[in-house]
Amino acid sequence: MRLRIYNTLTRALEPFTPLTEGHVRMYVCGMTIYDLCHIGHARMMMAFDVVQRWLKVSGYRVTYVRNITDIDDKIIRRALERGISIRALTEEMVAAMHQDIGLLRIEPPTLEPRATEYVPQMLKLISTLQTQGLAYQGPTGDVNFAVRKFAGYGKLSGKSLDELRAGERVAVDASKDDALDFVLWKAAKPTEPEDAKWDSAQWGHPFGVGRPGWHIECSAMSCATLGETFDIHGGGADLQFPHHENEIAQSEGATGKPLARFWMHNGFVRVDNEKMSKSLGNFFTIREVLAKFDPETVRFFLLRTHYRSALNYSDVHLSDAHAGLRRLYAAIDQAGDLPADGGIDWSNPVAQRFQAAMDEDFGTPEAIAVLFDLASEVYRSSSADLALLLKQLGGCLGLLEQAPKAFLQAGAGLLEADILALIDQRTAAKAAKNFALADQIRDSLRAQGVVLKDAGQGTTWEALR
Repeated sequence: MRLRIYNTLTRALEPFTPLTEGHVRMYVCGMTIYDLCHIGHARMMMAFDVVQRWLKVSGYRVTYVRNITDIDDKIIRRALERGISIRALTEEMVAAMHQDIGLLRIEPPTLEPRATEYVPQMLKLISTLQTQGLAYQGPTGDVNFAVRKFAGYGKLSGKSLDELRAGERVAVDASKDDALDFVLWKAAKPTEPEDAKWDSAQWGHPFGVGRPGWHIECSAMSCATLGETFDIHGGGADLQFPHHENEIAQSEGATGKPLARFWMHNGFVRVDNEKMSKSLGNFFTIREVLAKFDPETVRFFLLRTHYRSALNYSDVHLSDAHAGLRRLYAAIDQAGDLPADGGIDWSNPVAQRFQAAMDEDFGTPEAIAVLFDLASEVYRSSSADLALLLKQLGGCLGLLEQAPKAFLQAGAGLLEADILALIDQRTAAKAAKNFALADQIRDSLRAQGVVLKDAGQGTTWEALR
C-alpha cells in the first residue's frame, strides 16, 4: 500500500508524496510554556511523534520542527505573578516539558525554534504584508491583518467570512477596522515588563516598540526552518481556527504560495464528555498521571485511539491499557531468548497487515490489534521468531522496547531512567511544599514495585522482592 493521510484542508484521505523525493518536512505547533504540560498536550506531541516515527520506518528522511511559544499574554501574567523574569519562567517550563515527554519516549524534533529567536523574521513578514495592502497599523499602535482583503480566508475551517468570529486569543478593540482582523504586532503597554518588548526600529521597521502576535510566530518560524511551502503542518484540532487559518492567510498572503500541502489535526482528550483544558480546570498534568501509571502504559493508552478521534481519559482506561501491555510483554517473555534482530521482514503477512494499518492515516488502533493477534499466536506456538516480530512491530510505535521481565517484574515496566526522573519530580514537589504530589509519587512507585529510601544524601530506590 501507499501511505494515505487525511488532509484537513481537503477533508479527504489523499496519497502522500513529499515535495522533495525521500525527504519529508513537517511543522507542528508546539507548546505555549507558562505551566506544566497536561495529558492533552501529551496527546498532541504523541500523535506527531508516531507520524515522524512511521515516516522514518517508511524510508523517508524527516525534518520535524515543533516550535515553542515563549512570549504570550499568559506567560507575561504568570511571570509577574511569580515575581520572576519571563526567561526564568520559560526555561523552567521548557526543562519540565522535556523531562515529562522524555519519560513518555516522545522523541525530540529535529528543530525546536523559540518565538523570541525569530522576531526579525516576524517583522520582515509583517512589513511584506503591509506593502501588499494586507496589514495596517491602527490608532493604538497595533499592526493588524486585514482578513477581508485575503481572498482565501476560511478555506481550512470551511466557513464563510460572515460565519467566522474572532478567535479566543484575538482581542477586538478600537485599533481594528474589522472585528475579524487579528493582531500581528502588539504595541507595548507601560504596565508590561521590559523583557516583553522589542523595538522594531532595531531591524529597520516602523512599528514601534512591542511584541509579536501569536499567529505571526508560526508563519515566520515554519518558513524560516522549512521553506515557504512544506509537506505537513500539524497541531491540535483547537488550532484549526483561528490559529492555522490565520497562518495560511499571513504566509500565503506574503508569498503567494501554499503554506503546507497536508494539514493534520489530532482530536481532543475528554473528561466527562468535556474537552480537557486549563481554562476549564479539568486537566491532569503529565506528572500527575505518571505518579499513578508507568510511562509506557500512558503511551500505550494514548496510541490505542486514532489520533483524529476524541480520547476519553480515566484511570479505568489506563488500568485497562496496562493490562493489555502486560499481555503483549508476557507473550514475548514466554518465547524465551529471541533470535538476533536483523530488521523487520515486511514480506511477512502479519507485518504487511501492520504496515497497511499504519499506511492508512497512521491507524494505530488497527496496528495494535495486529500486535494482539500476533501475541495470541506467540502464546499458542511459543515461537521466538514471532515474538521477535511482535517486539519489532511494537518498536515502530515506541512500544515493547524493554526487556519483558523488566516490565513484568520490578517497577512494573519502569526503566531506571524513568524511576530517577520520578524521584526528581518528587524532590521538586517536596521543595515546592506540594507534599500531596510527593506522597502520591512515592505511593505509586511502591504499588509498582519500587521502594524509595530518603537519606541526607538524597533519595535512592530498590525493587520490592
